[in-house]
Parts: sequence; C-alpha cells; structure tokens
Amino acid sequence: MIQLHNVFLTYHKEQTALDGVNLRIPKGDFVFLTGPSGAGKSTLLKLFYAALRPTRGQVVIDGKNVNRLPEGQIPYLRRMVGVVFQDFKLLPNRTVQENVAITLEVLGWGQKDIGKRVYHTLKQMGLEHKMNSTPLRLSGGEQQRVALARALVNEPRILLADEPTGNLDDANKEQILNLLKEANIRGTTVVVATHDRRLIDTSHRRVIVLDKGQIVEDSHGQE
Repeated sequence: MIQLHNVFLTYHKEQTALDGVNLRIPKGDFVFLTGPSGAGKSTLLKLFYAALRPTRGQVVIDGKNVNRLPEGQIPYLRRMVGVVFQDFKLLPNRTVQENVAITLEVLGWGQKDIGKRVYHTLKQMGLEHKMNSTPLRLSGGEQQRVALARALVNEPRILLADEPTGNLDDANKEQILNLLKEANIRGTTVVVATHDRRLIDTSHRRVIVLDKGQIVEDSHGQE
C-alpha cells in the first residue's frame, strides 16, 4: 500500500528532514509513527499524500510512483487518502454537516447521497445531534471527531492522522483511538503520528520510531 525506497528529503538544500528512509506499510496495517519533535513524522505523512515530493528516492502509494505523477493526477491520488490535521482545519463558519460534506462535494457526489453518507458517518462518531452546530460551539474532542468524520466520509483506503489525540483528556483519547481502530477493521490502512507513548503502549500495534530523519526502530505489537 505504502512503500518508500531510499527516500531523502532536504529543505533549502541544507536541512535534511529524511535521510535514507526505507519503509513498507501493507494494506490494512495500523502503524504509529513516533519520535522527538523534528524527527520527520509530519514530513513522512506529507509524502504519503503528495504534499511533498522526495529530493531522492521513490515513494509508491497504492502502486503509483508519486515521483512520476503529473500534477494533474495528484488530486486523484488524494481521493483515496483521508487526512486528519493536527489543528483540525475545520471551517469555523460552516456547520458540522457542511464541514464533513465538503469531501464528498469535491468528489462530485449528489446532494441526496451526500446527506445520507454524512449522517451515517456522524452517527458512527456519536455526533449526529451536532450536525447543525458550528465548530466553535464544540469541545476539542468533538472537533477532533468532526475532523475524523471528514477524513473518513468517503471511506478512503488510507487514513493519515497527525497527533489526533493531542490536548485531549484520557476519555476522548480512548474514543478517538477506538474510532481509528474501527476504521482499520473496515479495511482502511491507518498511519498515526503521535508523541503519546501511553496511547502507543496500550494499542499493541506496529510502532515506527524516527530520529533525525531516520527509522531507528520498527516493532510489531501483539494484541
């Protein structure tokens, strides 16, 4: 599903963000990326949805070599990748329903089908009663679930989450983790970048540790 072959990424010709990374994430895997700040976690995620391209090396997503994709093909690649950003990136003047519907509107879905899918997804998140609220009227945990709903509403093959439990209390962290696991059970490949060791240790999933742009550990947890 995701393959990196000897990937280097250098900013401004001097700052090395990734240094010879080799990585394979099979379809249906659930992976945590962790490591100190500046280790390269967010950079890796950006490679996975082609927000960045490597300086050297090959990035292959679902059989497509990102390096060789014309700019016009990038949106088609992103249709199969859901992204949960660290700062949510919700539109403050749109309702919860409208924020989640945007994903399907971009894909050209009809309004009737959008309404059904958005309601179904928000119900999975326990947010169907908040459909007409705006993000500023929601708690941090609710905003995170809306961001997750937006990323999952079109049932992407890959879900990328950057610090999805940051600044949440333990109850909300557990809820978000359970929603990520449910998406994984339904067949979505899940990659989570996080500093939260407790989250990692209680999940018993594959853990990839980065430091200074290199993979220094790759371990498989046991359920």
